[in-house]
Amino acid sequence: MRTFIRQLWPAVLILAVFTVLTGVAYPLVATAIGQAAFHDKANGQLIKVDGVVVGSKLIGQNFTAPEYFHPRPSAAGVNGYDGSASSGSNLGPLNPDFLAAVADRVAAYRTENGLAADALVPVDAVTASGSGLDPEISIANARIQAARVATARGLAGTVVDALIRTYTDGPRFGVMGEAGVNVLELNLALDRLASR
Repeated sequence: MRTFIRQLWPAVLILAVFTVLTGVAYPLVATAIGQAAFHDKANGQLIKVDGVVVGSKLIGQNFTAPEYFHPRPSAAGVNGYDGSASSGSNLGPLNPDFLAAVADRVAAYRTENGLAADALVPVDAVTASGSGLDPEISIANARIQAARVATARGLAGTVVDALIRTYTDGPRFGVMGEAGVNVLELNLALDRLASR
């Protein structure tokens, strides 16, 4: 029995040491560094209006009114944009349900933006992302929606185009992905413009 305990003791000691190091010390140090060096990013890049949190720069929200830019469709949760149910639809590109949903979205997008029945539609306007919570839309998608938003708000197209450029983020690190337009920030800027 003594031999067993003598052999077990180093394993228990190693377990305790690594539990403290990787389960307590490392998370505390990583959190402290994140809060000190990247406070805004570590806390979700929350956006406040008049001191009230209205969303995050990192998570998409549903906008449906004609005076707002509409986000990418979401398959996260029953009604979409549910952060606790972040996911894609998991339907393959040849799935009949997926194809029917995309066809419906294409028709709706063309109608709401006053496009011809055969006009090309940006893919991000009619397909959900893997997370279902994309905060950005493509520049092409934003430019197509700009005419509808400008008309609904009584703004000149050049004003809306300037806002699109302002809220366009380039590719990550200059090379990863494509440039995108943050929908929440753009819509909040439009609301600020209207309140002047």
